[in-house]
Amino acid sequence: MPRFGRRSQERLNGVNAKLVNVLNELVKIMDVTIIEGVRSKERQAELLEKGATKVKYSRHMEGKAVDLAPYPIDWNDRERFHYMGGMVRGIGQQLGVKIRWGGDWDSDGEIKDNKFDDLVHVEIRD
Repeated sequence: MPRFGRRSQERLNGVNAKLVNVLNELVKIMDVTIIEGVRSKERQAELLEKGATKVKYSRHMEGKAVDLAPYPIDWNDRERFHYMGGMVRGIGQQLGVKIRWGGDWDSDGEIKDNKFDDLVHVEIRD
């Protein structure tokens, strides 16, 4: 049965259990790697300074967001990231978990209205 590797599992430490459940179902369908889970305030500030994020406060800091990517990672293959985003949202819907994906922030199905694409970002909504 497909599952996350050791490093990805470690990066899921402290992440909301409902989000982890969604991701555990996703990895059964497609190979993905967890890039980052819970972030400290300092890490968030570092990413903001580098321009890798647009916000001072992130749901990563609450354990309610992860960054993940289809594996092996090909940063130029946007189609795989869009497939992953659709899959994770669909799985969330099946499990009754509200998911927000950085490729369609307003969840309207229109990806061209994003002001900031964050195709690796997935978060749980309360």
